[in-house]
Amino acid sequence: MMQTVEPISQRRYDLIARRRRDERFRFGVTTTKIYCRSGCPARTPRREHVVAFVDAASAELAGFRACKRCAPREESPDGERVRAIARACALLDGPEPPPLDAVAQAIGLSRFHFQRLFRQVVGVTPGEYRRARRAERLRAELGAGARVTDALLEAGFGSPSRAYEDDPLGMTPSTYRAGGRGERIAYASAACDLGTVLVATTARGVCAIELGDDATHVRAALARRFPHAQLEPAPGELRDALSSVVRAVEEPEVAQALSLDVRGTAFQRRVWRALRALRSGETTTYAQLAAALGRPGAARAVAAACAANPVAIAVPCHRVVGSEGGLRGYRWGVERKRALLAREAKPA
Repeated sequence: MMQTVEPISQRRYDLIARRRRDERFRFGVTTTKIYCRSGCPARTPRREHVVAFVDAASAELAGFRACKRCAPREESPDGERVRAIARACALLDGPEPPPLDAVAQAIGLSRFHFQRLFRQVVGVTPGEYRRARRAERLRAELGAGARVTDALLEAGFGSPSRAYEDDPLGMTPSTYRAGGRGERIAYASAACDLGTVLVATTARGVCAIELGDDATHVRAALARRFPHAQLEPAPGELRDALSSVVRAVEEPEVAQALSLDVRGTAFQRRVWRALRALRSGETTTYAQLAAALGRPGAARAVAAACAANPVAIAVPCHRVVGSEGGLRGYRWGVERKRALLAREAKPA
């Protein structure tokens, strides 16, 4: 366990000086024997007086006292509010959650402040969270082999029709219970400037776009994504959709309209919607995107949502870069990401 250490690294000291939050370390000031979290509003100490600690326990073991302004013992500076929202989540997790007004009252907040705070902490609205949890219960019941009607009632749907109206699975409950088996997914592939692109669709829209070195590679990637679906090559049927995606790769300044059928968590869908709002040639960082979604500490969750993106190009996760402009990982290869960004940077 780290106790007193050498003077803090320049990167971490810069975070302290800019009052940027990073929960992966605490820092102590040797002249006052007080330790803080980065982001503390107190005056920035001189670097030669600053040491780093892994956590609060390490700082206290070394004889430092907790700062009263930034409360570094707490898991976050908003620990009390986070705990309140955790209680709200516990109430919403049950199969028969109370009305949102009752949840807000139970944690001592008005309906308005509850809605706002819940979205800040969790990243989605209470209603979105409740629907997502209900869908998770439905998946669990179906996965355990329950009859469809029983699973719907156990998950908290008032009637079977509500599940079909809400479409929590992206497919009918009976199809989901069978692991997607029997759902028809049509696909087609073509050469493009980045190798080979594959487009796959359900009856509701494009469900996958894959990039790879050749047709065999992208077909294998599709099979891994939908192991139990009925995959059918349909180049004629998907001619227009495939042409639109190829054009989006080669002429990114030209907007392409595609109907999508993407499945993900409520937070993933929020990230994907935000990415689709970015214009060609515009980039953002994981931290900036997290902040725009009301989740300033969720940069890693944003990166995970980008990695789970099933429709490359249509949801342009290549437009998200590292905090210093560097290219982070890209499921279809960093070189493809670099090529896409370079093409979009050129004047139309």
